[in-house]
Amino acid sequence: MVDIVRYLQEQKALVDEALARYLPGEEHYPPTIFQAMRYSVFAGGKRVRPNLAIAAAQALGGTAAEVLPCACALECIHTYSLIHDDLPALDNDDYRRGRLTSHKVFGEANAILAGDALLTFAFELMGDARHWKRFRPERVVQVIHEVAYAIGTFGMIGGQVVDLEMEGQDIDLPTLQYMHAHKTGALIRTSVRCGAILSGGSSAAVTALTDYGTHIGLAFQIMDDILDVR
Repeated sequence: MVDIVRYLQEQKALVDEALARYLPGEEHYPPTIFQAMRYSVFAGGKRVRPNLAIAAAQALGGTAAEVLPCACALECIHTYSLIHDDLPALDNDDYRRGRLTSHKVFGEANAILAGDALLTFAFELMGDARHWKRFRPERVVQVIHEVAYAIGTFGMIGGQVVDLEMEGQDIDLPTLQYMHAHKTGALIRTSVRCGAILSGGSSAAVTALTDYGTHIGLAFQIMDDILDVR
């Protein structure tokens, strides 16, 4: 039987090491943007999305090492969304994970740019052919397309807009389900799909893992909402 706590810790360490290797350091110019990117990426996240991508790949015979670039890209995208969520124009949070948020440390303008930089870097990482010599190009293209769709207007951004519009209002169940499925669930579901697709899963296997990712995303958002109320 797998020790799930130990497994998650080991995969998190693997992802953290890869992120430290992939992300440019502040020795590059201008150092502020690289410092801001790394500040938020290494603020103590659980690496849920990269772990799901890795687990899906392993479930279909792949390895963590093979999908690490994609897993790290997913974490960069998640971090970008948190930086922007924390801004005064959105949630206006001063702290995240016990640390000052990016805009409190680097200013609003640099926080916006750090988020933009992480989003852009994620696609740079996924589009780097040096990482994908084992995979057929069409799988990589499919993964890049799916990630872009999941975080765009039909995914995470669409869910965020609905969240903003519903603030302070009574919300019906279909709208709540849409918000949960898109704001949080879309990237979680796609993380699972990325691992499955890159590892060459059959259509049936990818569909089964997609269903799993959908339910995990919903459960994750419900838990997050409950913790916000407490």
